[in-house]
Amino acid sequence: MMGRVAVEIQEALYSLHKTDSSILIALDGRCAAGKTTLAEQLRKSLHCNVVHMDDFFLRPEQRTEERLRQPGGNVDYERFREEVLVPLKQGISFSYRPYNCHTQMLKVPVQVKPNGITLIEGSYSCHPQLWDFYDFHIFLTIHPIEQLRRIRERNGAAEVEIFQKKWIPLEETYFHAFSIQKRCELCYDMDL
Repeated sequence: MMGRVAVEIQEALYSLHKTDSSILIALDGRCAAGKTTLAEQLRKSLHCNVVHMDDFFLRPEQRTEERLRQPGGNVDYERFREEVLVPLKQGISFSYRPYNCHTQMLKVPVQVKPNGITLIEGSYSCHPQLWDFYDFHIFLTIHPIEQLRRIRERNGAAEVEIFQKKWIPLEETYFHAFSIQKRCELCYDMDL
């Protein structure tokens, strides 16, 4: 399944890349749908840059009740826009400091040089504050039962409840509030 999806996306991007010297793609979707795995396959086959939205979750001091009530508000889209998307659109090298959710600290800077194709991977990458920066939008979905099975396999049984009570509802609120799946040019159901 993943291989077929990667080939279809590559074909769509090659035709888009012929008309533009550089393209910026958002790969959004439900947790455990395979976004990171697909992004890694595309990075290898397309020799493109990949930036992860998980590196831009809110730091503790930013997590106000007001902000967390906003659909998609648990990601630092302002910092992401300024540190990543603006330089990408300008075609210049840049660096950003990934946020580590486990240590709750910013890590050492990551250096990025312009490339013909840059893929932004992760939930919230299609946030309305970021949407217009992209040339192409892709959405991955997954059946809820398969989603929980993959979360259990990836994160362990103890994390499943946290995803069910916190992360999945936050994502679903964002997807529905902004019709993310309907707006994307390509959508894939990633069930096995």
